Amino acid sequence: MIKTDIVIIGAGPAACSAAIYTLRAGLKTIMLGGASLGGQLLQTNDIENYPGFIEPVGGFELMDRMHKQCKRLGAEILGETVVKIDTSAKPFKLFTQSGKEYEALSVIIATGAAARWLGAKGEAEYKGKGVSACATCDGFFFRGKEVCVIGGGNTAFEDALFLTNFCTKVYLVHRRAGFRADATTVQKAKNHPKIEMLIPYVVDEIKGENGSVNAAVLKNTQDAALKEVKVQGVFVAVGSVPQTAFLAGSGIETMPDGTVKIVNRTQTTVEGIFTAGDCADAIYRQAVVAAGSGAKAAIDAIAYVNLHK
Repeated sequence: MIKTDIVIIGAGPAACSAAIYTLRAGLKTIMLGGASLGGQLLQTNDIENYPGFIEPVGGFELMDRMHKQCKRLGAEILGETVVKIDTSAKPFKLFTQSGKEYEALSVIIATGAAARWLGAKGEAEYKGKGVSACATCDGFFFRGKEVCVIGGGNTAFEDALFLTNFCTKVYLVHRRAGFRADATTVQKAKNHPKIEMLIPYVVDEIKGENGSVNAAVLKNTQDAALKEVKVQGVFVAVGSVPQTAFLAGSGIETMPDGTVKIVNRTQTTVEGIFTAGDCADAIYRQAVVAAGSGAKAAIDAIAYVNLHK
């Protein structure tokens, strides 16, 4: 049994920000980041909207800097995957996939979310090379280009409208005539001269040349007819999956969309366990927002530990 003051589950921006605060408060902190230390940002080539970087910074470099900062302050960052949390008694017990056990006075859940992808041919090959799941992160890099957005919810429509600030043409591709997005946003998109609706279609294949996307092949869901559109970017906006399945049976409740339920500030349904980042936020999905929420969760966790230590 490995004992510590605080375990932070995750190693992305929210987790790192939380660790910086808990470490500076003098609390022994262990970060259990799973197999992919850094989360979704590791798949982002250029980040231009994170404060403090004059030039775009790669996702890997940004996370590497955060991890080094945490380690300098004394954090242990481990590639352990938490599979179970026992909240029946305090201190809390955490169990990892490798069979290790940890005991902590407080826990911060910052496991993030994973983008829900299409599974279309060529999608994985061109991730970060024209295929993106974050229009607000990558839209600027498609200035003067034609792109398509896949989805029918508010995120898809908001992404399409956002991309009109940079792109000459935005195709919005959806598999059926009905949309989950609110009527006002749908009408804005329909009225925009740069947006063209392609319905009812799904992505059959994403093509590329010289290492970047140059076309999307769409399949009509009614007659299976194929249609190719020349685009330089494909933005997938079909939702994300909060990484919270391991919380089942722990007493830490989740919302219908899978995000961690917050009952007071950053506290979960279990006193002493807090949450931050995309695993608790289905709206903003930005690194800087996650980092800010990590600081808030840490401040709450520090107060809890100091009260009960």
